Amino acid sequence: MITVHHLANSRSQRILWLLEELGLEYEVKRYERDPETSLAPPELKKVHPLGKSPVITDGDLVVAESGVIIEYLVGKYGKGKLAPEQGTPERLKYTYWLHYAEGSAMMPLLLKLVFNKVENAKMPFFAKPFAKGISRNVRSSFIEPQIRQHLDYMEAEVAKTGYFVGDQFSAADIQLSFPLEAAAARGGLDKNWPNLIAYLERIHGMPGYKRALERGGEYDIIS
Repeated sequence: MITVHHLANSRSQRILWLLEELGLEYEVKRYERDPETSLAPPELKKVHPLGKSPVITDGDLVVAESGVIIEYLVGKYGKGKLAPEQGTPERLKYTYWLHYAEGSAMMPLLLKLVFNKVENAKMPFFAKPFAKGISRNVRSSFIEPQIRQHLDYMEAEVAKTGYFVGDQFSAADIQLSFPLEAAAARGGLDKNWPNLIAYLERIHGMPGYKRALERGGEYDIIS
C-alpha cells in the first residue's frame, strides 16, 4: 500500500492529486506544522532524514522529492497515463516542465516568502529600518522581476494549447500546480496573466483535484 506522508499546506497536496488521477489506493498519514515556526514536525525525520514533505512509502521503499515521486508513480503505475511516450519530443518537454517547477519557478517565490519574513521579524528597533530597506530593495530589484519573468513564460506556454505539454493534461500540470498556486497566493499572479488564471480555475474544477482536497484536508494556499 502506498502511504503519503502529508504535511498540511504543502507540496504533498499535489501527490494526493496525482494518486487520484491514477486511480490508485493509498493511505494518508497527516502531519501538522509547528504553529510558531510553520516547520514540519520532527516525526517526519523518522520517515526521511530531511524531515520534509512530500515523501511516500510504497512497501519498504521510501521516495522523496515531488519530481521523483511523480516519475516513480507514473512510471510504475501509470500504464501510459499522464505522460507522453518515452523517446518522443513531447516526453522531453514533459520532463523539462516536471523539473522546471521546482528547479526554476519556485526559487523567486521562496525568496519572496523569506524576505517578507525578514521584513516582519522581531528585532531591535534600530535595526528594523535597515532590514526593511534591504528587504524591499532585493524584492523590487530582483525577486519581483524574476517572478514576473516566470509568469510571462508560463503564460505564453499555456496560451498555446491550454496545458504545458501539448493539448493533453499530464503529470507535469500537476507538478506545476503548486508554484502557480503559490504565485496566486503571494507572488502577484492576477488578471495580468489571464491564461494562467483560467488554467488554475480549470484544474481546481477537476474531480480528481477536489477528491485530493477531501483526502488532504485544509489547504490554505488556495483559500
